[in-house]
Amino acid sequence: MRVGAVTLALRAEGSGPPLLLIHGFPTSGELWTGVAPRLVGAGFRVLVPDLLGYGASDAPAQGLDMASQADCTVELLDALAIPRVVVVAHDVGTAAALIIAAQAPNQVRGLALIDGVHEDRWAIEAIESIRGWDPADAARLAPLLSRTLREPGLSREALSGLLRPYEGSEGGSRLIRAARALDPTQTVGYAVRVRRAAIRSLVLWGDADRYLSLTEVGEPLARDLGAELKVVRGGHFLPLASPTLVAHEVVAFVRSLPR
Repeated sequence: MRVGAVTLALRAEGSGPPLLLIHGFPTSGELWTGVAPRLVGAGFRVLVPDLLGYGASDAPAQGLDMASQADCTVELLDALAIPRVVVVAHDVGTAAALIIAAQAPNQVRGLALIDGVHEDRWAIEAIESIRGWDPADAARLAPLLSRTLREPGLSREALSGLLRPYEGSEGGSRLIRAARALDPTQTVGYAVRVRRAAIRSLVLWGDADRYLSLTEVGEPLARDLGAELKVVRGGHFLPLASPTLVAHEVVAFVRSLPR
């Protein structure tokens, strides 16, 4: 879909109250491949974009940071004439979600954040090697990630599908550019801003997340948001490894929101 000067890949299904699903790094809208149909089946209109520079969306030279992604996502909602939405986000996609909620609170009915970021704690140390990767050797990146990102409950097939857009030299180069654009200072103070805007929030966390610590990130995030914190069995990539569980928690949360 054309949004301003760029094209975003967008999957839109279902009817009913709208839900916007935002992926993180190093994923794409494919992260929600098991979650989205369950949400559609529960009676929701589900919007799943690939962020700029990710998946099948355009990859401009600038604008891949999460503040710019938030702006682009708001433009997408405006283009679709959706005045209010529940935002569901994972990993650094939660940075874009927090920025949207803080800067456009009237457009956000609720916020569900899954294994996300808080303040300047974005697990950047886990992707430093990607940020410093030689673009001339970019074709080696996806095969390496397919080995290092494995975790319990995450099948080889699911992980391969997730990383498919980043195969080859061009795909790997896109991932390097996206990693270098991440700026952890962009969410400092944002959880408190969202709480002040009185946006109902849910924080969902895998108890075995090896990238973003429950005690160092998840619990402070929930506290600053004034959000309900639900800890479930699983690793970092809950939407991919446990789509039924994630869909169940999202549906329960959305149905608890005031109309």
